[in-house]
Amino acid sequence: MISERAGSWMTAKRLRAHGLILAFCLWSVYLWNMAAPGLFDRAGNLKGTDFLHFHTLGSLALAHRGADLYSLQAQSALAAQRIPAAAGIRYLPLYPPQVSIFFAPFARLSYPSALVLWLTLSALIYGLCCFAVWRACPNLRNHKSTALILALAFPAFWHIIAWGQTSALALACFTLAFLALRSERELLAGVALGCLIFKPQLGLAAAIVFLVTLRWKVIAGATVSALGELIVAWLYYGFAPLREWVRVLLHVPRLLPLLEPKPYQTHCLRTFCTMLVPWPSASFALYIISAIVVSGLTVACWRSRLPLSLRYSALLLSTVLLAPHLTVYDLVILAPAFLLLSDWLVGQPDQSATLYLKLLLYLAFAFPLLGPLARWTHFQLTVPVMAALLYGICKIAGKSLILGGTVPSAVR
Repeated sequence: MISERAGSWMTAKRLRAHGLILAFCLWSVYLWNMAAPGLFDRAGNLKGTDFLHFHTLGSLALAHRGADLYSLQAQSALAAQRIPAAAGIRYLPLYPPQVSIFFAPFARLSYPSALVLWLTLSALIYGLCCFAVWRACPNLRNHKSTALILALAFPAFWHIIAWGQTSALALACFTLAFLALRSERELLAGVALGCLIFKPQLGLAAAIVFLVTLRWKVIAGATVSALGELIVAWLYYGFAPLREWVRVLLHVPRLLPLLEPKPYQTHCLRTFCTMLVPWPSASFALYIISAIVVSGLTVACWRSRLPLSLRYSALLLSTVLLAPHLTVYDLVILAPAFLLLSDWLVGQPDQSATLYLKLLLYLAFAFPLLGPLARWTHFQLTVPVMAALLYGICKIAGKSLILGGTVPSAVR
């Protein structure tokens, strides 16, 4: 994505200019919106939006009210009691019980103070993750300012701050897993991925890849950490909330209209098929077929001799595509993929294939901004672009097989 070569119009200078314009527009709008007095922004939404749900869950944890963790009515009443301005705002309770324990310290603070603390922590996690991955990208060392500007301009980062969501924690899990795999510590990588049990839909692709490729250390680590989180919840609340969480998950298909009131803000294969094909049975069949194809491509990448940077980028892309539910803020987990793919592309000659991947990477970065257009077009542009990127990585893997099972030096 970052290139100084004359053969590409995507020079580092042009990308810095685009990034500066985008970052200025996004953060100017955010600051102007949040500058409204009181708890509501200029659009009439509660500041932090989704963070109200986490603040309420933390309040339930402080009171050991495990029985109310999956009661929409009880949580709505508690939110209105603690924050009168939030009366009438409701959130579908789907997070596992341990999430409420994590947010208990935040619930000790007033909502505005807790929100500022959480947004600061989210930004810090995002920055540290990007820095850690950037340090693992030798070809980007001379593009520090470009990487920084594009990190600030990343639309998904803007969304996690605007929504007050937990996706920075998921990014941290994926970043730690990459660093562990890079150090050949598969058990530790599994521990990091198992922590995604708080957003289980983001672990689907990793589960498929590592089970099919028989990476038992990764699977063992993931199992231990996921069970560890659930055991913490069991020790704190007892077994009843865990049982209720599983029951709620089993009924998620019926709850999708409440979970996705604005499907154009989602970016995954399932909702792509649902918006594109109006018949439920046909759209579900299309999702299953496309998910099988994506899974096969990703497994093929992991069975190849591609460098970890490309294989892990493929895993992150398939994570987004395969997730049964993925809202725009969850796209922040792609930050390592943008850095890793950019690092690989900078080291390649400007051939038609690499220019094609650069263009796709550029579009994947920018297209979340056009997501709301799907409200009228019923066509989410990000999904086919990410699928094309995954296919492009697989083509590189195919070339390595043609060359006798070895990776060309340019790919290492």
